[in-house]
Amino acid sequence: MESVKSQSYEVHINELAKAALNQHVASRKYSKIFLLVDENTKEHCLPIFDKIFNGSVDSMLEIPSGEENKNIQTCLQLWEGLSNLDGDRKSLLINLGGGVLTDMGGFVASTFKRGIDFINIPTTLLSMVDASIGGKTGVDLGALKNQIGVINQPQMVLIFPEFIKTLDPRQTKSGYAEMLKHGLIMDKNYWKDLTEEHNFTDPSCIQRSIAIKNEVVLQDPTEKGLRKILNFGHTLGHAIESYCLENQDKRTLFHGEAIAVGMILEGYLSHELRGLSKLALDEIKKGFLTHFDKENFTYSDIHAILQLLKYDKKNSHGNVNFVLLQAIGEAVTDIEIPEELFQKAFAYYME
Repeated sequence: MESVKSQSYEVHINELAKAALNQHVASRKYSKIFLLVDENTKEHCLPIFDKIFNGSVDSMLEIPSGEENKNIQTCLQLWEGLSNLDGDRKSLLINLGGGVLTDMGGFVASTFKRGIDFINIPTTLLSMVDASIGGKTGVDLGALKNQIGVINQPQMVLIFPEFIKTLDPRQTKSGYAEMLKHGLIMDKNYWKDLTEEHNFTDPSCIQRSIAIKNEVVLQDPTEKGLRKILNFGHTLGHAIESYCLENQDKRTLFHGEAIAVGMILEGYLSHELRGLSKLALDEIKKGFLTHFDKENFTYSDIHAILQLLKYDKKNSHGNVNFVLLQAIGEAVTDIEIPEELFQKAFAYYME
């Protein structure tokens, strides 16, 4: 399957990924090769990696899985680990894991010794189509998502769909939400294909999502304009994810589950403010709720979620900026929302 080319690296799939990894490592003569895993990827994905990689790993670093561990404290442990294991500027860090691990591993590599090479090998569908692509790295600040980080590109991203078999259904659907987002913001036909055929784990669908994100990132690597459209559903979705993470009375949501809610809510705002048709809005709601459980939000929940919007990293000059849809496949950025519409959006979601 054809690789996807970005400005400074490529995304390879299956056999091309295996060849690219081994050729790269053989040609670079790294002083040390470190492998970053969590307990899940160590158990389920490391045996697959061992069959793929022809070289030898000098040291393996392990972190606990979960969004709650995506923080500076974990980074400190990794920086200290790299230093204690004689890592230097000619070292390589291979990140084998989901979005939490590739985000954090990329950030650790980008800041250790002022930057060492890293390679992302995403093991979840979400990280394959979204988190590991585009060079965003970073960690959370408390329950606030991705407040600390840098944009820095990997040497390559290697996609092995075989890893998807190690996931539970909720994790897989979390990635599906981001794929649906790609269709909503850029490709109406892709949206329809994903919602009607449901074979979203097929490598061709994964490649299409990667290509859509890469196309946007190539035009706007540092998120000054077009790249903002990738945040559709994320302004409210991140607030919902953070709220559920820190509130013991709520079910902790996977990223894609929270973003699915955010896309329905922001779809409603699009209908009110940017002319998205009611037919398209209802199609979006049905498309998500066919695959994702509906969450129940009280007035108190909604108020607390809206309070978290002020921490969104996309804010500018005190304003909360949203990505909305004019139509399925057509997104617009930097839209401010009248406060009274938020309650109506939640009411539409829960009706």
